[in-house]
Amino acid sequence: MNSLPQARVSIRKIGREEQPLVIIDQYSGMAARLHKAGCNSQFQQAGAFYPGLRAAARPDLIELRRDMITTILEQVFGLRQEIVLEMLAYALVTAARGSLSAAQSIPHYDHAGQNVVAGMFYMLGEGSGGTAFYRHRRTGFETITALREAEYRSAVEGELQQSGWQAGDYHYGDTDHYELLDEVEARPDRLILYRGNLLHSGVIPGSANLSCDPSTGRLTMNMFFRGQ
Repeated sequence: MNSLPQARVSIRKIGREEQPLVIIDQYSGMAARLHKAGCNSQFQQAGAFYPGLRAAARPDLIELRRDMITTILEQVFGLRQEIVLEMLAYALVTAARGSLSAAQSIPHYDHAGQNVVAGMFYMLGEGSGGTAFYRHRRTGFETITALREAEYRSAVEGELQQSGWQAGDYHYGDTDHYELLDEVEARPDRLILYRGNLLHSGVIPGSANLSCDPSTGRLTMNMFFRGQ
């Protein structure tokens, strides 16, 4: 295997809660190879919430820089013991605009806890879209904890009832219900890490090809780390 490129790590804080967002550029030196592997993977429906397909991925991406990732998880996110990689998968957005469920059309969170860190690895360029982070206006929440979950869900259900929900589009930017706090654009060989309880949404440009063919569609890699 070729020697690793010199990774560039930057950390910034999101919103009033100043939650960390870690951006690692030139992470692997093998984004094209990983993309090719993804194109040859077996995809299946990802479930009710993700608007597309997923395929299992080998842990090579994490093994490349295990020490760096562990240090970041410990020093930036405060994970201390029994850090495990719970999921690593290729993700392919395929759902047509205007066909999304309510849950797919608003920012979401992955887990209501401080001990789960999510990651997104981009293999494509800016045209494939990045990731955006939000504050819910009515509650003021930027993260959803176990103590906030019931209040947040009640507020969102009320908003959806008031609006007379119809099949929606991919969320982006400021709306009556959400405020855009920050966003990261996609760049080849860029990995980002953030707490799984942050409200966020994929940025899906109008020009994005939402194909079921991973060689032409919006293909990324998603991951979750859990610790104590």
